[in-house]
Amino acid sequence: MRIKQLLLISFLVFCSIGAFAQIGQDLQLADQYAADGEYEKAAELYRQIYDRTPNDYVYNAYLKCLLDMKNPEQAEKMVRKQIKKNPNEAAFLVDLGFVYASQGLMEKATEQYDKAVKSTGREQQELMRTAGRFIYFREVDRAIEVYKKGKENFRGSNSFAFELAELYAAKRDFSSMINEYFVALEESASYLTMIENNLQLRLNNDTDNKGYELLRQALLRKIQKGSDRGVFTELFLWYYIQQKDFENAFIQAKSLDMRNREDGNRIMDLADLALSNEQYNAAVLCAQYIIGKGDQHPYYMAARMKLLDAMNLKITRGVGFSMADILALEADYQKTLAELGRSYNTMPLYLGLAHLQAFYLGKAEQAQALLEEAVQIPGVKPSSMAECKLELADILLFRNDIWEATLLYSQVDKAFKEDPLGQEAKFRNARLSFYNGEFEWALAQLDVLKSATSQLIANDAIALSLIITDNTAFDTTTDALMLYAHADLLSYQNKDSSALVLLDSIQKTFPGHPLDDDALYKKYVIYKKQGKVDLCASTLQKVLIDYATGVLADDALYHLALLQETALNDPAKAMELYQKLLTNYPASSFVVDARRRYRALRGDQLN
Repeated sequence: MRIKQLLLISFLVFCSIGAFAQIGQDLQLADQYAADGEYEKAAELYRQIYDRTPNDYVYNAYLKCLLDMKNPEQAEKMVRKQIKKNPNEAAFLVDLGFVYASQGLMEKATEQYDKAVKSTGREQQELMRTAGRFIYFREVDRAIEVYKKGKENFRGSNSFAFELAELYAAKRDFSSMINEYFVALEESASYLTMIENNLQLRLNNDTDNKGYELLRQALLRKIQKGSDRGVFTELFLWYYIQQKDFENAFIQAKSLDMRNREDGNRIMDLADLALSNEQYNAAVLCAQYIIGKGDQHPYYMAARMKLLDAMNLKITRGVGFSMADILALEADYQKTLAELGRSYNTMPLYLGLAHLQAFYLGKAEQAQALLEEAVQIPGVKPSSMAECKLELADILLFRNDIWEATLLYSQVDKAFKEDPLGQEAKFRNARLSFYNGEFEWALAQLDVLKSATSQLIANDAIALSLIITDNTAFDTTTDALMLYAHADLLSYQNKDSSALVLLDSIQKTFPGHPLDDDALYKKYVIYKKQGKVDLCASTLQKVLIDYATGVLADDALYHLALLQETALNDPAKAMELYQKLLTNYPASSFVVDARRRYRALRGDQLN
């Protein structure tokens, strides 16, 4: 008897498996018929499958197929059958409304849509199913009505804020979307990261920046009403970082640091972010704030070093600098090193001072001795020692000791293979090969770095790789590229006059060569280092006139606008150029900063 039962069960299981396999095959065939436009064959198969195993996919496919074959009568009959079977499912009323809408019977469609919204009950799943049907048929406003009704029915337990926010985003109604996200934040501050990600996804595609402006206004209103529990200040900080407005971001970060009695970690992170975005004034503000907390603060030493780092970059990367500025900076380094002590903790001071002395003060031997002292400090970390090697290699390259430089780069590359430090060493070695005219070898190294974990290294690798590939494809002799590479090395070594002669010779000897715009832009970089503002402006202007469609056009336009704003004191001209960048180059990486600067010059209230 037991054996017979087992055989019967096995037989039933086998039959079930066979039945499911047959359904799967039929469904695949029906889908193929529908895709090929053979709707009658598809509809018959869908009907048979649905009679055996009713589910949403088959139902939707069958309904769509009936409508595609212009058979609204059969579609209506099928939907009404479902309504009769499921009298409490308002979602089927939506389907009936769409059947009428597909025939142009809008009054009857509206009647069913209204009925669906009205009859949606208090079950959350039913409500979401009804809204989902409206969304499926692209009746977004009706779906919003359903979720609004849900707000009333489920008051205090579910606001449907995320669902509504997504629907408003689909309509590009950013104001309502933002309000719904604020509702979610009022419910729980734990939603903040999710909301920031959603906002970034929705607003970064908003080319005119109106969405971000609406967010700023809404945040101001919320905070001014005194209803901020800290989470809205967090969101305001995020907003300013997205806009690359790091000085206002500092104000929000300082507010949170004071309110929450934080340890300053947030401020130090913001200083690093500001430095990476070349916002040196904001980095200075961050460092000074931490220093102001006194020498017992846990980040006091780090802030002192960060301040010098920011001042160093602000001076050396600006439009020209005086020797007095450099000497004063050197004195600040030496004073700070004496106050904080010569230890592995103050390694950034060794690196900053050595670079300053070698590249700007003509004290390469003194800088080399300083680095050699640094690596002998007890307890120095392997990463810090590697940074010293990289700086020493840079100085050796500066002094034209190419062989010793490449050995040091290779040592760091090998010791930190998958680390950003090793990737930086590999890039500098590839750049050295480029300077040396070894283009194929340089290109092989750069190809590896295009997928580097550090986006900055990857971007640098891509940029240098493009210069090589674009110009070796055009000129197989590489004569022009050899001149450009050597000029680039001379500029690196501060032999600017010789570099300019070589760059001029490229344009004279190889007129119309693809390197012409690169040579022009490199001349601007040299003039900027020399503080020759008028030559900077005229060179950038020439790039814009002669190479308006080139890859460097937006770079030239942005830096010309920046020059007009900061060095030539012509805000009206700067605004005109920023506006031109926003209009003509909407995909440029400079758009966010250009928009912020344009609005500041226009007098907009940004905080």
